[in-house]
Amino acid sequence: MPDKFFEEILDFTIPDVEGMTPKGKPIEVFKPYTIQIKRKNGEYYVHFIYEENEYGRELYSTDIIKKNVIAGIDINIDRIAVSLASNQGNFLESKVFYCHELEYVRANKKGNLVGETVKTIFEWLKLKNAGAIVIENLTLKQQHDTNKKFNRLTHNFKKKKLMDTIIRRALREGFLIKKVNPAYTSVIGRFKYSEKYGLSVHEAASFVIARRGLGFEEKVPKALLLELKKKVKPYLIARLGSMEESEKHSEQGKKQRQYIGMLLNNINNFKNIHLWSLWNVVHKTL
Repeated sequence: MPDKFFEEILDFTIPDVEGMTPKGKPIEVFKPYTIQIKRKNGEYYVHFIYEENEYGRELYSTDIIKKNVIAGIDINIDRIAVSLASNQGNFLESKVFYCHELEYVRANKKGNLVGETVKTIFEWLKLKNAGAIVIENLTLKQQHDTNKKFNRLTHNFKKKKLMDTIIRRALREGFLIKKVNPAYTSVIGRFKYSEKYGLSVHEAASFVIARRGLGFEEKVPKALLLELKKKVKPYLIARLGSMEESEKHSEQGKKQRQYIGMLLNNINNFKNIHLWSLWNVVHKTL
């Protein structure tokens, strides 16, 4: 039989200690698992398939996290930034876990690399007494994503692999998990917390993720508002005034004028718009 078609599946049972007898002896409960042995190109691959006990749980978006230490996790294909926050939303500590090899390592080694990286993260989280993690909800598209479509799909595929591994590990280790909308977490982190706490953009984003999981909103700092009014607003008005007549009436020119008008309107009415709309102005102009 050709190598690529060779596959043998064996079913076994393994004992699992569950409870004690009256005499103090462990009660063995047998649970099934599957071993899958595959041969490809002269090499053998063994896969174990079994059901895991889950001690953690995933929270709904409206659930309140009742833990003293909460970890926000910002996932990128070359690094995972983790920030710890108190349940009052105060910054405690942060750390970056690098996985540069994930970008170019062979497919059959990616799973092991991801598993080892995530294992290291949770060892650190347990050491810091974290009881809950907050992660991005990857099903919610970021409107300010500027990556090309192919790169974005590839990037999100690798991020999902990391995300799934983190969720499985969290459930196994007894952590609470909450997913939040990732919109503008990097922008908010960069302009609001990066300099304040001496954090990288990714670490600052992970802190914003933790705070969002706790239900905190992120107001634009007064210094940034002042910059929008004193520098950005005059610039946008000048840009409108400098457009040639031919440019104004072209299809592209009309769209540009409409877009600039929207930015100006958001600056003028910052008290009445959603905070993310104002953060969008910060992202597009500053």
